[in-house]
Amino acid sequence: MSILATLAVLALAALHAYILVLEMFLWTTPRARAAFGTTAEFAAETKALAANQGLYNGFLAAGLVWGAVASDLVGFQVSVFFLVCVAIAGIYGAATASRKIIFVQTVPALAALALVLLAR
Repeated sequence: MSILATLAVLALAALHAYILVLEMFLWTTPRARAAFGTTAEFAAETKALAANQGLYNGFLAAGLVWGAVASDLVGFQVSVFFLVCVAIAGIYGAATASRKIIFVQTVPALAALALVLLAR
């Protein structure tokens, strides 16, 4: 992969690692509540559910890092797989939770995917 494609994949991995932290560890804090538009009551009631979502975001981050650092063919295949996973998750999230997810998750994933495919 090119340096630009690798950096795009790693940036998306960092975003998902940040989401992991927000959902797993900071869910009830004002920072996370502001990011996700939740109330203190809702955050308290959904803390375990959010932690579960955060774990899944961690798996996406780990897969993206794997794709960025693996050898050429494996790295390409793993990157494509996880970028498509992120894009689909973003589409589903936009349809079911918040439309802004399309811009936070899907658009960056598709941009990184385009860079990875162009670098091949």
